[in-house]
Amino acid sequence: MGRIAILVVDDEAVIREGLQRTLDGERFAVETCRSGHAAIELLQDKEYDLIITDLKMPGMNGIEVLKAVKGLQPDVPVIMITGYATVDTAVEAMKNGATDYISKPFTPEQIMEKIDKSLEQRALLVDDMYLIKEITSRHGFDAFIGESREMQKVYRRIIQVASSDSTVLITGESGTGKELVARAIHRNSPRRDQPFVALDCSSLAENLLESELFGHVKGSFTGAIQTKTGLFRVADGGTLFLDEVANISLSTQAKLLRVLQERMVTPIGGTQPIPINIHLVAATNRSLKVMVSEGTFREDLFFRLNIIPIDLPPLRERKGDIQLITRHFLQKYNADLGKQIRGIAPDAMAFLEEYPFPGNVRELENTIERAVVLAEGDIIRKEDLELSDRDADEPVSPGSYVPTNAEELKEMKRHLRDKAVEDIEKAFVMSALERNNWNVTHAAEETGILRPNFQGMLKRLGISIKSQYAK
Repeated sequence: MGRIAILVVDDEAVIREGLQRTLDGERFAVETCRSGHAAIELLQDKEYDLIITDLKMPGMNGIEVLKAVKGLQPDVPVIMITGYATVDTAVEAMKNGATDYISKPFTPEQIMEKIDKSLEQRALLVDDMYLIKEITSRHGFDAFIGESREMQKVYRRIIQVASSDSTVLITGESGTGKELVARAIHRNSPRRDQPFVALDCSSLAENLLESELFGHVKGSFTGAIQTKTGLFRVADGGTLFLDEVANISLSTQAKLLRVLQERMVTPIGGTQPIPINIHLVAATNRSLKVMVSEGTFREDLFFRLNIIPIDLPPLRERKGDIQLITRHFLQKYNADLGKQIRGIAPDAMAFLEEYPFPGNVRELENTIERAVVLAEGDIIRKEDLELSDRDADEPVSPGSYVPTNAEELKEMKRHLRDKAVEDIEKAFVMSALERNNWNVTHAAEETGILRPNFQGMLKRLGISIKSQYAK
């Protein structure tokens, strides 16, 4: 192995020269520069194993250098030098990704201890990343990108449920990768060599959906010019994935429940039930519990589907994965589009990490593809992203965010619809309670809602009767 490459960034010549004399030798190869801007130029052309940078520098300070490193070479450890060793300085440096900090003046022994510690941490990180890649490759998770704790929970859950034939319900917002999870379950199951059949339940009208699922016999309805084998039978021996299962009508839900209970399917117009052997995986971006309370989804079917739940976190809840996902898509679209984009500017990466991504990973992929196409240089700038500036905590509204594709529009419409319904429900419930002196039984009777359902609405809307009495 060659020498460990270290870059020292400091505007004081005495610090640069002192560190170079101390470190340069058989073990380390040290380069120095006097400004943050010069450091960024070097980082764009050469890879380093460790960066040591001063905090207070004219033009571009150490925190800005640190952010640039995380955008260009995110796995490189950074040690911050400061003459202002306050708790706030340390917190800010570590929050932005520094592995350690050291205050002036320091001895050769002290800086060497910091370097060894940072390199050791990097070695452990590399080992962890290698282990994760080995696990994901071995279990067919290559399509997933993410090393966060949230995604590791998902990986473990997939492995746990894959050997079982129990029905799985995958929940998560649009663009979080629900079909990828279903396919990973199938690939890790004993059924892996049998068919994997997927159906988007929102894409067909009710009568066509039933025909697609259960099949039909010739002449059973107008247009049935030949017998059709339903997907339950096509997937026999394998896995059937029903996406957007919340969009199935109540009448079709009843027929689906019967098939799942009896493990038999009768084609439309047929009289003879046919045995089926499938592993059912369903998915939805809506709350089936809420739909049950509203009477738009059968409770018995919900319990039948929700035997093993898997909830996929939205991208905004696993921001630690954004850099990794961004690098993956950057490599992908460099290859697909014949471009040679070498990295992403620090302010652009910082913006991505704070952006809420209502379209989740799918939206991030679209954003990076667009940026690769539009980038005029070899670094993606913030303006190449073409995303609107919006605070991550600001609610989605038509005036603050404009969707850029059909999936984002669909997600915004769902969000606004759910918010509007929740506001109306809350006003409805509060009004009923106030008219009935906060008596739940009387309020439920007056509104014509069963008391358990009324209580379920109170719990879902966060309305506490006790807190009202306490006022």
